[in-house]
Amino acid sequence: MTFRFLNETRSVAGNEWNANVPSQLWRYNLHYFDDLNAFDGDTRHAWHMEAVEAWIENNPPGSSDPWTPYPTSLRIVNWIKWALRGNELSAGSLESLAVQVRWLASRVEWHLLGNHLFVNAKALVFAGLFFEGEESQRWFAKGMHILAREIPEQILQDGGHLERSPMYHALALEDVLDLINIACAFTTGVPDKWRPFIYSWPVIAGRMRVWLSAMCHPDGEVSFFNDAAFGIAPSPAELNRYADELQVVFPPSAGNKAGDLRVLQFSDSSYVRVETQDAVVLMDTAPLGPDYLLAHAHADTLSFELSVFGHRVIVNSGTSRYGHGPERDAERGTLAHSTVTIGGEDSSEVWSAFRVARRARPIGLEIEDGDECARVSCGHDGYRRLAGQPVHRRCWRVKARSIEVEDRVEGGSHFAVARYHLHPALECILDEPASAAWITVPGGRRVHFQVSGALSLRLVPGFYSSEFGLRDSSRCLEAALAPNSTLVTALSW
Repeated sequence: MTFRFLNETRSVAGNEWNANVPSQLWRYNLHYFDDLNAFDGDTRHAWHMEAVEAWIENNPPGSSDPWTPYPTSLRIVNWIKWALRGNELSAGSLESLAVQVRWLASRVEWHLLGNHLFVNAKALVFAGLFFEGEESQRWFAKGMHILAREIPEQILQDGGHLERSPMYHALALEDVLDLINIACAFTTGVPDKWRPFIYSWPVIAGRMRVWLSAMCHPDGEVSFFNDAAFGIAPSPAELNRYADELQVVFPPSAGNKAGDLRVLQFSDSSYVRVETQDAVVLMDTAPLGPDYLLAHAHADTLSFELSVFGHRVIVNSGTSRYGHGPERDAERGTLAHSTVTIGGEDSSEVWSAFRVARRARPIGLEIEDGDECARVSCGHDGYRRLAGQPVHRRCWRVKARSIEVEDRVEGGSHFAVARYHLHPALECILDEPASAAWITVPGGRRVHFQVSGALSLRLVPGFYSSEFGLRDSSRCLEAALAPNSTLVTALSW
């Protein structure tokens, strides 16, 4: 059997289901069975049945990757969703499914928390409603007790997911929508004590829709803060269609309108969106995430992304892999983000693929709405570990046809560099003398880029990872700051 995950194709036969493929994430995807419920999955019905039976035959209970709680949780949900869509699981498949749920119920990932624990609970709820009997009732109760603890913890009041990744937020929204869906399908199987909690889910999902919409670019896809890439979670458009089918209301956003500007502040997750007629600016003034869960955090504090004329212009560099190694380290590091590095160091000490040591904390966030200008200013203390305890402060001023970014490093005598990563679809030409550049977006319209107070401005190679397994060449505008000086970068269109 042949599978393609993360832009990598491999053939799997017999016991190769548990083969030592170099990427653990690829191996995990092999055991998720997401394709059972793909939009065109009905065209592969016979292949899906063969895949289910082959998995059962070649992955006995306790096998390492196949029976890890996270892929087991996703597989349980996918097999149940497939069956509820009118496909018949064989007697052997149903027996295997029950064994998988029993295995999961005794191995819930309390040590990892976050999205892992959430999908464990979701799988137990699905199985508890799908099967009948006292054991299934215990599964359901266990899953609901976990959700009753985790939904208020993981879904912030402003609708954002606590890990501050738009990609993981989209996955969490799908989870909540799936829970709403199965609760509606098994109304009579839900004990009365849980009904008030279940009735709160559509309201929560509605807030999550607002947050996801605000953290997208005009192209309809998510921004790249922390671990984020296309093609892992359902697209925002797919999630909105799903929510509409479930009649999950999309509540009006609380943005302030000031002339041609619209400002959205998410006070709990601490992201800011400013929108004009021709541009969208997304600003990261957020903590990396909860201190106990920073597996998907990047050293991207005070980075931002900008779209102009519907095209991404300033970007963060994205995520192409999860495995240990220099590429993962680089993608998480500050250099890969549109923000300032001081002394060549990361603003937060990311390490070992999913770990963070000393981390930046935003300080002094201020937002001002004017009739013709929106001003957002914030600092962070991530570099106070360096000599002189430097602090990076950034101020964005957004007008109808321009954005001005002011950067200042206070304290110490370290060399600092502001980086503006450009989307690979753009053309960029430096002006002479090198204090300005012209950026051309698809279609030929141009954005002028100008710096003042810089020691130098260079156009250097960069990379852009829009999907796992992909890394495209791009370019980056790099402006150097003198110690205790102010750099002003202006983009106009």
